[in-house]
Amino acid sequence: MSAQCEITAKRATGDVMGVFERYLSVWVALALIAGIALGKFFPGVFQWLSALEIANVNFVVAVLIWAMVYPMMINVDFSSLKHAGDKPKGLTITLVINWLVKPFTMAGLAVLFFNGVFAGLVPPDDAKAYIAGMILLGAAPCTAMVFVWSQLTEGDATYTLVQVAINDLIMLFAFAPLVAFLLGVAEVIVPWQTLLLSVGLYVLIPLIAGVITRRAVYARGGQAKVDAFTARIKPTTVIGLIATVLILFAFQGERILNQPLVIGLIAIPLIIQSVGIFAIAYGWARAWRVPVSIGAPAALIGTSNFFELAVAVAISLFGLNSGAALATVVGVLVEVPIMLALVKCVNSSRRWYDRLNPSSPAGPA
Repeated sequence: MSAQCEITAKRATGDVMGVFERYLSVWVALALIAGIALGKFFPGVFQWLSALEIANVNFVVAVLIWAMVYPMMINVDFSSLKHAGDKPKGLTITLVINWLVKPFTMAGLAVLFFNGVFAGLVPPDDAKAYIAGMILLGAAPCTAMVFVWSQLTEGDATYTLVQVAINDLIMLFAFAPLVAFLLGVAEVIVPWQTLLLSVGLYVLIPLIAGVITRRAVYARGGQAKVDAFTARIKPTTVIGLIATVLILFAFQGERILNQPLVIGLIAIPLIIQSVGIFAIAYGWARAWRVPVSIGAPAALIGTSNFFELAVAVAISLFGLNSGAALATVVGVLVEVPIMLALVKCVNSSRRWYDRLNPSSPAGPA
C-alpha cells in the first residue's frame, strides 16, 4: 500500500469533522426558512434569476453547483486506482450496492410511498415529481462526505479513496442511462440531451478541472500545497450549497406553505432507504468476514448521496420550482443526522462485528 496514498486519503477529510459538515442540516434548515421568506417578499428577484438560463441550464445555479463540486473533485486521486485490487471483497460490496441495489430500492420505495401509502395526500403530478427527485438521489453515490464518514469510523483511508475514484469513473457512464431507465419505469419521461448535458456539466467538467488542478498544485509543492489550496477554496462549497438551497426554497415557498407536511412525507422513504441500504451492506461485509475498517466505508458510501449532482440534474430536467428539486434538497436536509447516527452505530457495534469477523481474516478483504 502506498504511504503517500494513505496520507492523501486522510487529508481529504481534514483532521476533524468541521463545523459546516457537522451542522449541515442546521445550515440547510436556516437557508430553507430564509428562502421561503425572501421568495414571499421579493418574488420578482427570483423570477428574474429563473430566467437566466440556456438550454434548460440555469446560469446562476450552474455556477453555484460548480462551486460545490469542484473543490471536492480535487480530492479525487486517480493514482489510487493502482490499489483497486487490494481489497476485492470490499470493492465488490461497494459496486454492487451502489449500482445494482441502491438505485432500484430507492425507486421502489419512492413509488411505494407516493403512489401507494401517500396516495390522496399528495396531488398525482407532485407525487411523480417527488419520485423523480428521489430516483436522482438514489442513482448518485457519495463523492465527498464519505471521506468524513470513513474517518469517523476509523475506516481504511486508502480503500475509501479507491472506492470514490472508481465510483466517479462509473458515474460518468452509468448515471445517465440508469436515471433514464428508472424514470421511464416510473413513467417520467426526460430528454436524453438534457440528461447527458447535466452529467457533462456537473460531473465530467468539474472532474477534469479537479484532476488538472490537483496535478498542477501538487507539482508546485506536493501534498502540503494541495491541502493548503483545498482549505482556501473550501468556503466556496459552503456558499454554493447554502445559496442553492436558499434559491430553491424561494421558489418552493408557496408549495411548502400550502402543504407543510410535504417535507416530512419526502423524508420518510429517504430515511428508510438510508437505514436499509446500510443494514444490507454492513451485514454483508460482516458475513463475508470483511474487516470493519473496510466494511464501514463500503456500507457508508452507498448510504450517503452525491446530493450536489442530484440537485443540479433535478433543476436542469424539471426546473427550479419543481417537486423533483424539492425532493433532492430534502435529501440534503436529512442526510447528515442519519449518517451521524449510522456512524455511531458502526462505532458501537465493533465488538458484535468482530465476534464473527476477526480483525486479521484470512484472504484479501
